[in-house]
Amino acid sequence: MQSKAATPDAYYAELPPERGPAMRQLREVINKNLPKGFVEGMGYGMPGWVVPHSLYPGGYHCDPKVGLPFMSLASQKQYISFYHMGLCAESETLTWFTERWAADVKKKLDMGKCCVRFKKPDEIPFKLIGELSKRMTPAQWIAIYEQMDPRKR
Repeated sequence: MQSKAATPDAYYAELPPERGPAMRQLREVINKNLPKGFVEGMGYGMPGWVVPHSLYPGGYHCDPKVGLPFMSLASQKQYISFYHMGLCAESETLTWFTERWAADVKKKLDMGKCCVRFKKPDEIPFKLIGELSKRMTPAQWIAIYEQMDPRKR
């Protein structure tokens, strides 16, 4: 569900009690582990992290006025969504994540292209999400993105 919240703080404040603690813990884990350079903000009705225009002036090809999206979170009707663009853009990261999930979590991974869905907040593998968060710097994400960016072809 898209939120009309203007800031991440406002978004987390409006979460239902059964989702709020897990979503805030995810935010904390990501902020603690994400390499320097990414900026937290709101985009597409979700809190997320982007490469800002100060590091990537061209912005996102779908809307150059916004920073380059990297990760985001959303409280959906049936689950919590965790989006990590590197999972659908870079096979090494996806392989690492799926192997670690199988070894550490030992539950079926509910995943779309770059979206991991958590139906039960108490089953979120916070340590694994923290490790995934620190695997890619803004410079690495920019390089991967530029290989995929239709404006660069």
